[in-house]
Amino acid sequence: MKNQLIYLDNNATTRVHPEVAAAMLPYVTGECYGNPSASYGFGKKARAAVEQARQQVAYLLAVDAKEIVFTSCGTESNYTAIESALRCYPERRHVVISAGEHSAVENLCLDLERRAYRVTRLGLDGEGLVDLAELESVVNSDDTALVSLIWANNETGVLSPIEDAANIVKNKGVLFHSDAVQAVGKVPLSLADSAVSMLSLSGHKLHAAKGVGVLYVNGRVRFEPILLGGGQENGRRSGTENVAGIVGLGKAAEILRYVLKDEHHQQQMSEMRDRFERTLLDRMPDTLVNGHREKRLPNTSNLCFAGVDAEGLLILLDNAGLCCSPGSACSTGSVKPSRVLTAMGMSAARARSSVRFSLSMFTTEQELDRAVDLIEQAVSKLKIVLPVSGGPVIRHT
Repeated sequence: MKNQLIYLDNNATTRVHPEVAAAMLPYVTGECYGNPSASYGFGKKARAAVEQARQQVAYLLAVDAKEIVFTSCGTESNYTAIESALRCYPERRHVVISAGEHSAVENLCLDLERRAYRVTRLGLDGEGLVDLAELESVVNSDDTALVSLIWANNETGVLSPIEDAANIVKNKGVLFHSDAVQAVGKVPLSLADSAVSMLSLSGHKLHAAKGVGVLYVNGRVRFEPILLGGGQENGRRSGTENVAGIVGLGKAAEILRYVLKDEHHQQQMSEMRDRFERTLLDRMPDTLVNGHREKRLPNTSNLCFAGVDAEGLLILLDNAGLCCSPGSACSTGSVKPSRVLTAMGMSAARARSSVRFSLSMFTTEQELDRAVDLIEQAVSKLKIVLPVSGGPVIRHT
C-alpha cells in the first residue's frame, strides 16, 4: 500500500485552495472565456473579473488597485522591477541586493555584472540578517539605481527589516524593491504609507495557481514597461491576461486577508513549527536550526542534521511519502552547498546537511508527528555516510 503523502514543501508551491479552484472554474471551462480587452459584453465580463481580483490583491497589500500589475510569476515581477529601474535611471550603474536573494534576483544581477553594472551584495550575519548600517553606507544617490531585498528568505524563512531598509533607501533618493514572494499571505504586510517602491508576489506560493504573479508599483515612482505589445495592464505589461489565474489569485488574496487578521492562526502555525523542531531536537541532539529563531516566517523550519547528506535523506523521505527540500526548489539537484547558508557563515558540510520544511494552513499536527518519525528513521539509516566532499566516513554516536 502506498504511503500517504505528507507535504512539507509549501515554500516551493502550495495546494490550490478549494475556494480558489471554484472561483477559477468558470474561466477555464468555457463559461467565461472572453478576452478581457474585447469591447463587447462577453469580454467585459472577463474584464470585470480581472478588475475585481486587482482590488482583492490591493486590499491584501493595503494599496490602490491602480498600483497592481498582473504578471506571469514572481520571477517576471522581479525582473521587471529591476530592469525598469535601470531604464528609468540609465545614468546609474549600481544595484544593491543581499547575499541571500532568490536566484531570480541573484542570476539577473550576475547578468547585470556581465553588462558592466556594479552589484553590491550585502552580507548576512549568522542568523541570516542584513546590516542596515552597511546598507546605508553603500547606497549612493548619484549612482545607485535600485536596492532589492528579499522580504522573507525562501530557504530559512528569515524576515528582513524591510520597512527600515526602505526608509533608508528612500531618504537617499533611490528606488526600493522587495521580492516578497515568500512573505505575502504568510505574515501581515501593509504597504500603506510605506517607502517600498515596488514589490513582487507569486500566486502559487499563497494557495492560488501557478502561472500568475503581481508587481506592485507605487503610483509615485517612475516605471518603464518591459513587455511591449497590446498595452494591457494600463500599458505596464502587455500580453493577454491570464483571467482564470488572476481570478484565483484575487480569491486567494481575499481568503488570506481574513486569515492574517486572526492572530490565533499565526500563533498556531508558529507553535506547530516550534513543536516539530523541539521534538526533532530532543530525539536527535545533533540537529541544528538554521537562521534567526524569532525573526522568521511562522511556517518555515530549516534544519541541519549534522553529518547526514541532505540529498540522501531527501531520497529516503521521498520514498516514505514525505515531501521537503534542500532549500530552494529552483536549485534542487545542485551538488553545490546552499549559497544562502554559506553566506551566513556556515561550513559547506553543514549546508549540505540541511533540509527545509515548510507548513501551510492545511498541515496537521498528525502529519507533523508522522513526519518526525519518518525523519528519525531516515537519519538513523544514514548514521554512516560518505560526505559529499569525498572525505573520511563520519560515524554518529
